[in-house]
Amino acid sequence: MLIDAHSHWLPDEIIRNSHFFHKGWGDIETQLKMMDEAGINKAVLSYPTTDAHLKLGSISEVAHIYNDNVGKILKRYGNRFIGAAILPVDNAIDMVGEAKRATEELGFKAISLASSYNGVYLDDKMFLPVYKQVEEKNIPIFVHSQIVNPIGYERVKDPLLTPVIEYVFDTTISVGKLLMSDVLRLYPKVNFVFAHFGGAICYLKQRFDATYAMLRSMNFVKDLQGAPSEYFKNIYVDTSGDTTKANFLLALELMGPRRILWGSDWPAKKDVTSGIKAVSDLDIPQDDKENILGGNLERMFVL
Repeated sequence: MLIDAHSHWLPDEIIRNSHFFHKGWGDIETQLKMMDEAGINKAVLSYPTTDAHLKLGSISEVAHIYNDNVGKILKRYGNRFIGAAILPVDNAIDMVGEAKRATEELGFKAISLASSYNGVYLDDKMFLPVYKQVEEKNIPIFVHSQIVNPIGYERVKDPLLTPVIEYVFDTTISVGKLLMSDVLRLYPKVNFVFAHFGGAICYLKQRFDATYAMLRSMNFVKDLQGAPSEYFKNIYVDTSGDTTKANFLLALELMGPRRILWGSDWPAKKDVTSGIKAVSDLDIPQDDKENILGGNLERMFVL
């Protein structure tokens, strides 16, 4: 089964109140046509993060608009899409309730979070009840890079550098803070799926481990009860339409083939077949290719 771990769809009300996004992000029929042509059986719909909350008044409002509308798609095309619901992170009290509503009433099977929110990362204590909830119910969390004020934006605001560098490092910092806060150790059954190969985490494996060992010898850093890379192996990463062989090899070295998920990043990236071919062309066993292209997600969602 070929399953896309990273695709997006947005309701018209969110598109109209956002910058950058256009009508193509709300065309589910075109996505279905693409999926049929590419042989994709199912696709995860996750939130790309937008700035719609600035006009609509709150992230809570955006969450209800998004979840209600994606819920309609899940009702109509439940055999093709897996929904990842967004949470009202501006109202921590309501997060668990909205996750419950989305998964029990609207048909969602996952949660969609941004890598940060106004400088608050996923290690914040307000997320702990959510982690407990999803761990108990085996609900995965798909993490997309924050596009509104990502790390570094206060210094550099550039139409190319922001998405290429700052988005990537906001995701990287998010993973790192989950490590240093012990969330990855204390909630080992939470299936975190980080987009874009987890930022730079795979590239930084050796530096994390070597620097941690050096600092521990000086008692200059807390005892993580294991090397950083051992905890990184417990997260999942998706390929987000990437076709770069070196990135696949780094992810395979750190994560292994059971923790990599193929994703298209549709509709941001249109060349879906090249992403599939990049996996097919890897010099790894066929079983590993099949796991990356869908088997891993099939097990995650018990499809």
